[in-house]
Amino acid sequence: MRAVLVLEDGKVFHGSGFGAKATKIGELVFNTSMTGYQEALTDPSCAGQILLMTYPLIGNYGINAIDYESNRIHSSGFVVRQMSPDHEHRNSEKSLDLFLKDHGIPGIYGLDTRSIVRNIRDHGVMPAAISTGDADPKDLLRKIHEFDYSGQDYVKAVTTVKPQKFGKGKKIALIDYGAKMGIVRDLVAHGCEVHFIPATTAAKEIKALEPDGIVLSNGPGNPAVPEYAYDTIREISGYRPIFGICLGHQLLAHVHGGTTKKLKFGHRGGNHAVMDLIKNKIAITTQNHSYVVDNVPKGFEVTHIHVNDKTIEGMRNDNLQIFSVQYHPEASPGSHDSKYLFDEFMKMIK
Repeated sequence: MRAVLVLEDGKVFHGSGFGAKATKIGELVFNTSMTGYQEALTDPSCAGQILLMTYPLIGNYGINAIDYESNRIHSSGFVVRQMSPDHEHRNSEKSLDLFLKDHGIPGIYGLDTRSIVRNIRDHGVMPAAISTGDADPKDLLRKIHEFDYSGQDYVKAVTTVKPQKFGKGKKIALIDYGAKMGIVRDLVAHGCEVHFIPATTAAKEIKALEPDGIVLSNGPGNPAVPEYAYDTIREISGYRPIFGICLGHQLLAHVHGGTTKKLKFGHRGGNHAVMDLIKNKIAITTQNHSYVVDNVPKGFEVTHIHVNDKTIEGMRNDNLQIFSVQYHPEASPGSHDSKYLFDEFMKMIK
């Protein structure tokens, strides 16, 4: 099956298609992880994005029942250098090709992914179209120019519709802006009863749960868009200890008077070095974001910075019992260096 990838700047890449026969538009981003394609595809933070893996061989261990971060694929399309037709692993249940077919997502392989990554690195992320089958690149380019990633509310598209409950123990309200299930698993492992609630839940409903602590989850899109979350976060700040992760970290900045900005090509992968300024230690972290906190709100201090580009990776406000990080302490996949943050959250609760 033929396939084509068209970028907003007019560049066209032809390859072979796999997965579903479909056409999708999304923001083209790249991920540097060597493994973890299943987790990346099912991460709600990838909503609205076409995902390119920089590691050349993808699909060789298949898809299993364990490594889901949500119940479906959220990426709009998948771009790889070489797609393995075989999947050898004791837990493998299906091929990557069938996985994409099941979810209606197109994939493309056999193209020069290094060239595409250099283009993104030089010019920044941009809208793109991926199409399996026969498609006219000129028609795709017209559709691309109508796409606006930064202006869309992807949080409402991925958040849970109904509250859910997991585990037993200390009661945690996890506000789902696009949460990875790895966060739920780590909280349950720390002896928590996790109340997984929609992004639009009002502050009075959260307080009615009488939680011991609150987690603001990761999620997709521009943190300036889901303004309905601002009033809720403002009202619960200082009510109980709050732990913000990724988008939750960015939303906290907006609510308390800080600002965010979009990076040229974001941070995505499991090999990002972050300095903990409090402990004076470096951790290798898993990241998946386009936006970062630009100015820390008054009353907050910077606790973590990215070693490479010095962007803000963490902040805290002891008076309000709030701390947050830009990266993913649950990893899934990636290094477990930052799991200590869940221990710190439990200490705040106790």
